Amino acid sequence: MSCRFDAVVVGAGVIGLTTALRLRRAGARVAVVSAETSDRTTSFVAAAVWYPTRTRFEPHVLDWATRTYEEFARQAADGVPGVVMRPTRMLLRGDTQDLPWWASAIPDLRALRADEVRDPFTGGWAFTVPTVEMSRYLPWLEESFTAAGGTLVRRRIDALEQAGVWAPAVVNASGLAARALCGDSEVRPARGQLVLVANPGLHTSLRDEDNADGHTYVHPRSTDVVLGGTFELGEWDTVPSPATAAAILRRCTELQPALAGATVLGHQVGLRPWRDSGVRLEADPHPPGRIRRLVHNYGHGGAGVTLAWGCADAATALLHPSGWHGS
Repeated sequence: MSCRFDAVVVGAGVIGLTTALRLRRAGARVAVVSAETSDRTTSFVAAAVWYPTRTRFEPHVLDWATRTYEEFARQAADGVPGVVMRPTRMLLRGDTQDLPWWASAIPDLRALRADEVRDPFTGGWAFTVPTVEMSRYLPWLEESFTAAGGTLVRRRIDALEQAGVWAPAVVNASGLAARALCGDSEVRPARGQLVLVANPGLHTSLRDEDNADGHTYVHPRSTDVVLGGTFELGEWDTVPSPATAAAILRRCTELQPALAGATVLGHQVGLRPWRDSGVRLEADPHPPGRIRRLVHNYGHGGAGVTLAWGCADAATALLHPSGWHGS
């Protein structure tokens, strides 16, 4: 079978779809190949707030995060479905109040005043970051991609070389599936459990990064509030734990008392695509089968939304440095 496309993106989560849209807008004929629809991906259940969760500083990572922040800020201003710039407070415990490494990406970050902090917190940061409601945003990405001439292919592949049937150039944005597709033993799940409650009128996101009992964050959305959470490396169980849900509710209500008595709307579990050495974003020197150019773009852990557009730009540049021309 002759190739029908210039490039194939394997994976239909936020990493795959942003990359595919960038490639299409760069002039490539692009297909996204995935066995799952976007509403069955890990991205769909993500809290989806710009924040480099457990991501260590590297200059290129800061660049990806900054580019993504800027893109989401533009999209929020343009009224893209599900994208909102939301005030956030990150509360700290202890004496260390160093600026976070990602501070330069955020135009309005400032230290909290003494009257904005209560025990047991000793300080913190106030800033505005993008929040993304994935139930609205992922469909927008798909619709934008297909409206621009992109193609969605619902097909399961068991090896990356199978993507060479459709195109000579491939982006591997398969997330957790890269463990099997690439034989990458560094890839493993970071289980995250969330509780969704009715919004009692909250507008500001809160984070308690230093809570010894576990991740604690309160992220309001248009009709609900996302409460979290957990970061359980190596755990594959996608069934919500009642005990974990109760602990999340307790921690989040202590952080934001206005949540007391809020109606629980649902429970969600997602398996973040963690990679021990960080994001793999590079051209493969030995692409398999008939593939002539293979770029890996996976292993974003809990920072997929935070890095998506910056990584999409980088993957596009790696896949075809000279660019595409025509349709």
